[in-house]
Amino acid sequence: MALKKKPVTGMKDMLPREMEIRDYVIHMIKETYKSFGFSSMETPCVEHIDNLLSKQGGENEKLIFKILKRGEKLKLAEAKTEADLVDGGLRYDLTLPLSRYYSNNANELPSPFKALQMGNVWRADRPQRGRFRQFMQCDIDILGEAGNIAEIELILATTTLLGKLDFKNFTIRINDRRMLKAMAAYSGFAEADYDNVFIILDKMDKIGLEGVASELAASGYAKESIDKYLELFELITTDVEGVRFCKEKLEGYLDAEVADSLEKIITSVLEVKSADFAIKFDPTLVRGMSYYTGTIFEIAMDEFGGSVGGGGRYDEMIGKFTGQNTPACGFSIGFERIVMLLLERGYEVPHQEEKKAYLLEKGLLQSEFINIMKTACDERAAGKQVTVLNMKKNKKFQKEQLAEMGYTNIVECFKN
Repeated sequence: MALKKKPVTGMKDMLPREMEIRDYVIHMIKETYKSFGFSSMETPCVEHIDNLLSKQGGENEKLIFKILKRGEKLKLAEAKTEADLVDGGLRYDLTLPLSRYYSNNANELPSPFKALQMGNVWRADRPQRGRFRQFMQCDIDILGEAGNIAEIELILATTTLLGKLDFKNFTIRINDRRMLKAMAAYSGFAEADYDNVFIILDKMDKIGLEGVASELAASGYAKESIDKYLELFELITTDVEGVRFCKEKLEGYLDAEVADSLEKIITSVLEVKSADFAIKFDPTLVRGMSYYTGTIFEIAMDEFGGSVGGGGRYDEMIGKFTGQNTPACGFSIGFERIVMLLLERGYEVPHQEEKKAYLLEKGLLQSEFINIMKTACDERAAGKQVTVLNMKKNKKFQKEQLAEMGYTNIVECFKN
């Protein structure tokens, strides 16, 4: 039986055109984030299964690719549960591995530590447009900084990168988990119900205010609480006035510092930004990861119809490893979605060196062949991209393929 030539479901092969875009985006990521003071680091793709299942990753913990124990540790006959068979798994994001990394290496790292991490992650999710089971993530995180300068720097760095990649008119949606809890408490929901209320609220974009009201009612919550809760969303605006309204309305439930911090982040970013985007206060923004403790944000782009990045503050995760909480905040861009959008719009990598191709006719003398190869080597040393190929019978099609690959200078070499 012939071997299977298609990749595993949810994975994909990447053709040269896409790789050209990916390589350029990676280059721009490193260049831009380095200018903001971030340092590259890396973690293994395999994590301890206990870490992955520590109730930090929300729904992603149901999507882990788990790894069987090996050798003598794998005792199939004696196994009673899955836990007896598994001791590791492929990471589903980069934040949990970063927290483990920091807790293990904090004494050798600066404080605050501005980390840049890129790498593949895996989730056994249902594949769809812009979503794969193996995909690249790109995260920047600031560890050890409790002040909102961390959020401001993260937003400015990320939006600067997107601006350099010619993205415009996108929106940064921003909220705070403490704002979410204060709104729920003000409305009369019990603290034990917050998570379920937020799961329903997170559907607001898809089912609207009436849909959220119906689902909350179906979950058995009091009509008085539901009405009071949803009235807030009708009154809150998406600018700093909306934040100020919440500060006043939720007095006694919300620490004033939370609202003041959100206002400072929004106003600072608007005054300093270099890219073309909006930043909006969105009280419906929830973010799915349970490890978020404060500010949360997402990048929304109309051309994608969803989020192409997000992040927030997770001040309690490192403490799960060390027993002592460490302030931490991060921002992750949807690398695969960014590349997909660039490909769909026919993006051309700028400022490329000339790409040159030599097509060699069959039967060239050895001396002629050597002269061409020496010339090609000299041009490569000068920074040009040069390929040397045997001339095919269908020369016209060959030249068309080379042109599609960006070769603007094609030299045909015939025997004398």
